[in-house]
Amino acid sequence: MIVEELKKYGIHHTDDRTVIDASPAVLVETAVSRGEGVLTSTGALSVTTGKYTGRSPHDRFIVDTPDVHDRIAWGNVNVPFSEENYMRVREEVISYLSERRLFLVHALAGADRRYSRKILGICELASQALFMRQMLVRPTDRELLDFGQADFVVMAAPRLKLDPAIHNTNSEAAVLINFRRREILVVGTQYSGEIKKSIFSVMNYLLPTENNVLTMHCSCNMNPRSHGTTVFFGLSGTGKTTLSAAEDRMLIGDDEHGWSDEDVFNIEGGCYAKTIRIKHETEPQIWDAIRFGSVVENVVLDERTRVADYDDDALTENGRCAYPVEYISNAVATGKAKRTPDVVIFLTADAFGVLPPISKLDNNAAMYHFMTGFTSKVAGTERGIKEPTPTFSSLFGEPFMPLDPNIYAQMLGERIEKGGTRVYLINTGWSGGPYGVGSRIKLAYTRKMVEAAQSGLIDDCDFVHDERFNLDVPTACPGVPSELLNARNTWADRAEYDKTAEKLARMFEENAEKRLQTMSPEVRAAGPHPLG
Repeated sequence: MIVEELKKYGIHHTDDRTVIDASPAVLVETAVSRGEGVLTSTGALSVTTGKYTGRSPHDRFIVDTPDVHDRIAWGNVNVPFSEENYMRVREEVISYLSERRLFLVHALAGADRRYSRKILGICELASQALFMRQMLVRPTDRELLDFGQADFVVMAAPRLKLDPAIHNTNSEAAVLINFRRREILVVGTQYSGEIKKSIFSVMNYLLPTENNVLTMHCSCNMNPRSHGTTVFFGLSGTGKTTLSAAEDRMLIGDDEHGWSDEDVFNIEGGCYAKTIRIKHETEPQIWDAIRFGSVVENVVLDERTRVADYDDDALTENGRCAYPVEYISNAVATGKAKRTPDVVIFLTADAFGVLPPISKLDNNAAMYHFMTGFTSKVAGTERGIKEPTPTFSSLFGEPFMPLDPNIYAQMLGERIEKGGTRVYLINTGWSGGPYGVGSRIKLAYTRKMVEAAQSGLIDDCDFVHDERFNLDVPTACPGVPSELLNARNTWADRAEYDKTAEKLARMFEENAEKRLQTMSPEVRAAGPHPLG
């Protein structure tokens, strides 16, 4: 049966060379025996991924086929790849995988079965099969029995190196999404985040166009008593995983969700947390999840004790751990919230250190900041990023959104208005000066701001309007020093603050003028306005 399944994709194999839906224990044993990784002192499987320790945006392509040609927002992010070149790469991948032992994973993308898609992973490495098993939604025994034809197949061949002169790629690596063939090829890179984000990109096309479900690059948690739900938008490194893993809340998921008319649901079945400088005191739930069955990527270990040194960035700032969501003790087993969100929080890591730590947004301002997606890319999350780099990423996830940003923005605006959802902008970046001068806002204070937003206590405080950034800023927040809430007051040199803030406000204006010309006048007016 499996042999016949593989033949559908051109892979000629035998049963004795194919490992199907193996348990984590079997995959860990196999990975260790094959030299793919070692066990840490806590039992997690530790692997290193070579020179690719983060996503490689310049190696990601979407195959330009007639069925998607007029829907994809082509550009620097969604770069077209010809069908002819795709078939050339695919032939190489099929030939390569046919000669190797393979690890198959049958899984789902989407915890709400009304909207889920069946995913088949065909992996060269046992460690990547373990990653897929733990990160995607795990089918029940009945769902596995009735799995049938996959909706999308992922072929992962990390040790196959492409030749750009032959395959018309930008390097030896490539991530290719083909909607017509319903295939994803991940070639030449062992960084498993490429598998995760390519599946997310697929769902970001399918769910809005086929199911009227808004897909979001966000984490989500729920109040266990009131069932009030919060979603946290933000790029990698802004705090989505950390802030959603709160001990007094129930975790829905840490990175990818769908917002339907009835609920919010996790697209994944696992979490992919950053490990750099993680400590049990500040992130106990994530710390305790790094155990047997988890996959740790690019974390330095003591050779003798196998104890991880999470402060050591010799391999990368982007050390990661992938684990099933149920490794978080208060996770929601179904992966679904009881209702649609009460609160939306946009997380920005402002490396300039000029945005207020928390501000409240009306509907127009919410649309503006969703479309703008200002943050700083944190070191290591993409190749070449060595320090926080200011960037505008529409929808707080532009690298994974194949459709026009206006489609997602319109869907969000409709849902916010219909549900009376409260929206806040929280800066998890710097205060008292820019990166290198100021300091990162303390996590304990950010947690207090989040709690005040979720409970509504922040709305009982007095607000002042920041004219330059066009934001309503509270003058007090329970558990947070009041002087921290006014970003200008945290700088020793106020004139230097004004100069830097003016620079950022102009960057907002220039970005909107260049990239977001389709904004309505009301939404455009809700953005920052330079004072000089």
